[in-house]
Amino acid sequence: MRQPLAYIHPNAKIANNVVIEPFTSIDNNVEIGDGSWIGSNVTIMEGARIGKNCNIFPGSVIAAIPQDLKFKGEETTAEIGNNTTIRECVTINRGTSDRLKTRIGDNCLIMAYSHIAHDCFIGNHCVFSNNSTLAGHITTGDHVILAGLVAVHQFCTIGDYSFVAGGSLVRKDVPPYVKAAREPLSYVGINSVGLRRRGFTSEKITEIQNIYRILYQKKYNNTQASEIIEAEMIASPERDEILQFVKNSKRGIMKGYFQKN
Repeated sequence: MRQPLAYIHPNAKIANNVVIEPFTSIDNNVEIGDGSWIGSNVTIMEGARIGKNCNIFPGSVIAAIPQDLKFKGEETTAEIGNNTTIRECVTINRGTSDRLKTRIGDNCLIMAYSHIAHDCFIGNHCVFSNNSTLAGHITTGDHVILAGLVAVHQFCTIGDYSFVAGGSLVRKDVPPYVKAAREPLSYVGINSVGLRRRGFTSEKITEIQNIYRILYQKKYNNTQASEIIEAEMIASPERDEILQFVKNSKRGIMKGYFQKN
């Protein structure tokens, strides 16, 4: 259903059962999948790729050009996966020549007034609470939760199943399975509540806790801790994911509460 008061560019590719409310503008080179709902006063600009069964609420702007002075008008996209909800006044910019796209996964909830800048890659099942602000080139894993008013520095990485407390400033990489809080941002435990909700067993949660005790609570440096974890902890997907995250971190991982930032 397309309201006559909405503007839809004739070259936009809109599935037949998409609902588009009045006063919405949809530009050229836009694709919207089956079953999606686009509320009133939404602006969807060139390069938007919106999946199936998405809900985009009033005031949102999708695929505006990057807020990056290096951007030279290259053809890039902003891609939103299936079953994702974008609440009021969210802004999602398209990519630059670095990654050529901004990508949000499936089954995400991006709450009101959040901003996702150019070249961010967001995983599946993520929840970003109101006023979450992501600078450019950020990568998050799956099942990441950002509480309200979180601000993430460009080029940071946030691992799977992690939780960042409200009002936090994220300047370093946040490893998987953890809770991050305080100022400066620090490890404050593993995300045990979130892990239980996602079906992790008590044994698996204990394993992850033991890994992070070595990494964050024994006063080792990251190299020492990684060597001990690899030597003493039984190999598992979770152990290996944590070790790879620490090894591959370009900005460095956030510190523990016994460590000086």
